[in-house]
Amino acid sequence: MTSTMSEETSTLREAGDPLANWPYPPPGGWTADDLDRLPQEGPHGEPDFFKHVELVDGALIFTSPQKRFHDVMIRRLASSFEDQVPDHLAVATQMDVVLGPRQRPCPDVLLIDAALDQEHDRTSYTPGEVHLIVEVVSPESEFRDREVKPGRYAEAGIPNFWRVEAENGKPVLYIYELDPATHLYVPTGIYHDKISLQTPFPIDLDLGGLLR
Repeated sequence: MTSTMSEETSTLREAGDPLANWPYPPPGGWTADDLDRLPQEGPHGEPDFFKHVELVDGALIFTSPQKRFHDVMIRRLASSFEDQVPDHLAVATQMDVVLGPRQRPCPDVLLIDAALDQEHDRTSYTPGEVHLIVEVVSPESEFRDREVKPGRYAEAGIPNFWRVEAENGKPVLYIYELDPATHLYVPTGIYHDKISLQTPFPIDLDLGGLLR
């Protein structure tokens, strides 16, 4: 039996199946390319098992069910962007960004090159195609969104990063811009209400109104 199992596992690995030794990672660890080969079902037939998964520092991260705040903020922030975005930019939601071989996060909202808007077969973008990343923080993602992902996005050269958090049931927006000399994000403002910004494009937002 052990020999048969080993032969089957070896065949799966040779075929490029990233789940050949699930739940253990493939030899060498998970890579960004593996996520394009994950099936719709889990190892034991669980539906949508890999629907919400991202790769951070070589580890697969499975997101838990989200609160209503998370869903509303993503949809309405994206809608506000759509209403005001200039012609050279487009809006995407919950699309992967391949930052490197071991980094493939899935941000909540992105601004991408407008030329990519009609590439409907895309499963991910590269850092050079992304102008802004927005993460809406949930309880299970708090550490990653505050401490881990911003550093990875900055290292990859993504020029703008926003973080949205809920405080007493109301959204608070934290804005960062990339310092090209240090490849670190510099905080440029904390906002609680109506704001007007010029970066990454001229936009007016009513943060409280996004929940109404």
